[in-house]
Amino acid sequence: MRLPRVLIWLRRRWRGLAAVALAAPAATTGAIAATLPEDRSELMFHSYDGGGVKATGPAVLVRKSLASRVSLSAGVYVDAVSNASIDVVTTASPFKETRNAYDLGAEFLVRDNIVSLGFNHSKEPDYVAQTASVDVSQEVFGGMTTVALGFSRAADKVGQRNTPGFFDKATHWQYRVGVTQILSPRWLASANFEIVADDGYLGSPYRAARVFGAAVPERNPRTRTGRAIKLRTIHETGALWSGSSLRAEYRYYWDTWAIKSSTWEIGGAKRFGERWIVDASVRGHSQDKALFFFDNAQAETTYVSRNRQLSTFTTTSFSAKASYEVRGLLPTGYEMKVAGVYELKRFRFKDFTDVRTGAPYRYDATVLQVLVSIAY
Repeated sequence: MRLPRVLIWLRRRWRGLAAVALAAPAATTGAIAATLPEDRSELMFHSYDGGGVKATGPAVLVRKSLASRVSLSAGVYVDAVSNASIDVVTTASPFKETRNAYDLGAEFLVRDNIVSLGFNHSKEPDYVAQTASVDVSQEVFGGMTTVALGFSRAADKVGQRNTPGFFDKATHWQYRVGVTQILSPRWLASANFEIVADDGYLGSPYRAARVFGAAVPERNPRTRTGRAIKLRTIHETGALWSGSSLRAEYRYYWDTWAIKSSTWEIGGAKRFGERWIVDASVRGHSQDKALFFFDNAQAETTYVSRNRQLSTFTTTSFSAKASYEVRGLLPTGYEMKVAGVYELKRFRFKDFTDVRTGAPYRYDATVLQVLVSIAY
């Protein structure tokens, strides 16, 4: 069974945690020439607990430069999952499994351009996914503006527990473009747009829909196209509060399944002394239901789903992060930082009910991540 969407999101947020450990709150200090990431090794432990799903495990990333023009990276991300979500306990038996993801990456510096190549392989007992990506970013106007273009293609094999072999496939294409602009030495803004096209089996063989109160296999369209635009700004407060910054972002999404969603986030970071950086944020998300989502359909339709991720719901998240520079433990030339994040996520569904109680479904989830990063 494919990872719940929130766990896929956590894998992506790994980079966000690393950014807290590695970057100061300042937005920018002027035009900076394109540079490759520094050599480093990262070890992270992550834990998610919410909605009957528990996932824990380590993640490791190693990055090494060749000369001054190439940077190579390799990473492993492991989830030990105990799944007793509402979908599972109402239609099947809780289960445990281990899921592994492997990442390979290469970045090339070509004048004012950075070309990034990536490959990801994720394997679960009944789901295998492979993704290849390429991104190009170029600095223009004296380094004040960065333009980025990217493309990803993913190919998934969808299986079913206790059924030998794979029974279907899904393919995903993502196209993205973004612009980052330095507005002043203390103010930076960005705009990003992406299109995602999906084709193939886009549902779950384990999930059941309800029609006239009876459980039936869900039936989803085999194609989906989604678009999203994201705006973000970060500003160093300077004299107002030295060593701190504020940021805000907004994302709007819409697709051919009639889903529309809005996500906003407001946060700030503050440096304390020479070693500590503390970051806090609040995020809100709201989504309208898919055209073919029904909690209990009252008519037979071509497509029908009771996937709560396609329903109408809201999410509120509160996050606190901190990083600390450790000195004196490693030889000269090495830099060690420790970062951690705690996040509380509250999910509230409006038209998806808990069949055990008849009330709208809701749950809270907690996220814990601890990262140790060593630069060399």
